[in-house]
Amino acid sequence: MTMAVRERKRGVGAFLWLLAAKREYGLGILLILLLAIVSIRSPEFLAPLNIRDVLANASQTAVIACGVMLVIVTGEIDISVGSALGFLTAVLGTMVAPTDAPNPGLGWPVWVGILLTLCMGTGIGVINGLLVTLVRVPSIIVTLAMLMILKSVTSMIMHRGNLSNLPASLSYWGTGTFWGIQLPIWVMGTVVVGMWLMITFTPIGRRIYAVGSNANAAELSGLSVTRVKIFVFALTGFLVGVATIITQLATFDAGIGRGLELLVVTCVVVGGVSISGGQGTVLGVFLGVLLLTIQKTFLIFLKLGAGWSNWDKAIQGRLILAAVLIDHVASQRTKRGRGGH
Repeated sequence: MTMAVRERKRGVGAFLWLLAAKREYGLGILLILLLAIVSIRSPEFLAPLNIRDVLANASQTAVIACGVMLVIVTGEIDISVGSALGFLTAVLGTMVAPTDAPNPGLGWPVWVGILLTLCMGTGIGVINGLLVTLVRVPSIIVTLAMLMILKSVTSMIMHRGNLSNLPASLSYWGTGTFWGIQLPIWVMGTVVVGMWLMITFTPIGRRIYAVGSNANAAELSGLSVTRVKIFVFALTGFLVGVATIITQLATFDAGIGRGLELLVVTCVVVGGVSISGGQGTVLGVFLGVLLLTIQKTFLIFLKLGAGWSNWDKAIQGRLILAAVLIDHVASQRTKRGRGGH
């Protein structure tokens, strides 16, 4: 191998390492480039009303991604969030739908349905966490099984058809506005800022990253790895419940949440969260959500017809591969750097 080739390979590796170390900068640049391309193709895309709609569309994904981020930071994964959203939506709709609706529900007060939805979401997360930590089943297996169970239960709940004629007080959480901004955007902003405050300024935030960096060392230092992991799974389930409440659909159907787990994991990994745990920021994840949401909207603006969804999934797959490659190069470079010392 010639010196020039070696130097070129070193340069590529250094560039990939820089992207991994400063993923937020790279995502910011990508977002700016994508917005510039979209605005040239469709100037109306940057209209304030459309930007507001993009943020509202990103709200559910961002809320759930904040939880999945913490799960992956601890070295685990949760691929049941999409089916959990579908299940909770079906249960919430059934609880609050009028008894005289075409697909009658229980007619319970909306506040009762919201409270029980948050409790059930948290309960799903706790079950996942207990099976992962106490029974020691790999999280990919636990959450895959949970995905299948929740999908089948959702199908049974929704076998009579879609849930419509939902109370206006429930629909308001997904479509209402406050100071001219949709409530889902307010909820998303609250969750993102709250998550940043938690992992930056509280002991539990530091413990989450300590567990992800080295679980054995964290255990030896007196931290309960079991409690930390159960907490992040439970928090993720709670956030899925929050995302359920801000659903922007007037009619609930069995397809809600389908494929969401792939989108969420893509946003988290592209946002700079290391798949081996211990690294990642809320800002990076939020930028990853915006990038994926805008590129999906861009594909629709291109008027690709029914084939736009195929392009969307292909782009998601490529982004995951690129993010994993960058993460791998960065970790190898870090190991070599430590070895050199």
